Amino acid sequence: MGDSQTEGVGDPTGPGGVERGWADRFAEGLARHQSGGDLLYANLAVRGRRIAEIEDEQSEPALAMEPDLVSLIAGLNDVIRPGCDVDAVLQRMDGMQEGLASSGATVLTITFPDPTRMTPIGRLVSGTMTSFNQGLRDIAARHGSLLLDIEPIAAATDPRLWCDDRLHLNSGGHLRMAIGMAALLDPDADETELFDDLPPRQPPGAVLRTGSDLRWAGAYLVPWVGRRLTGRSSGDGRVAKRPGLMPV
Repeated sequence: MGDSQTEGVGDPTGPGGVERGWADRFAEGLARHQSGGDLLYANLAVRGRRIAEIEDEQSEPALAMEPDLVSLIAGLNDVIRPGCDVDAVLQRMDGMQEGLASSGATVLTITFPDPTRMTPIGRLVSGTMTSFNQGLRDIAARHGSLLLDIEPIAAATDPRLWCDDRLHLNSGGHLRMAIGMAALLDPDADETELFDDLPPRQPPGAVLRTGSDLRWAGAYLVPWVGRRLTGRSSGDGRVAKRPGLMPV
């Protein structure tokens, strides 16, 4: 359940260049270790969806499948918008996790990286993101959900793991996300070591960084603002890529 990250935007490594993503990779890994029957997997995520849309469109179908394991990653498309009501977003997340946990499903979820390390305007939503992440921790603890706590891991914002838009993981980032989520199911794994093998990287100088930020703003920030002003979404007209349970 979720939005673009769970749909797989940024990871065009599926058959024919279809976007694959961490959730597909995670399901493939589970299937390789599955015993006693085939693994059935659905992916209801659609890019651009805000948390109210995820609750309205995905909660009922997900519960109807009587899942054993559910990932629920949502709210980022709300939090990065000006004037976000974080409490309202968290209330919806709380309700969804409560419903899933009450059904007997194990819930996987995450916190989000520090935006100040990723974009020049990250500081504008930094406080909101901090409050959101703490709320996500509290909700996960309340419902017994398994949380991949990404926020404190500085290496999670390494640009080598992200697309040029600085919003979506690239193929390498999706692979690490899949490994991190799998680690939540392994009591002997340490998900904090997820990025330890990244080789050292020399940060760019001020001139190069400014030039990169300006190119990013022109290529990605301005179109994003334009979609907000015109009420459009990257997910308009799109549907879930795996709306029902199918063998992996």
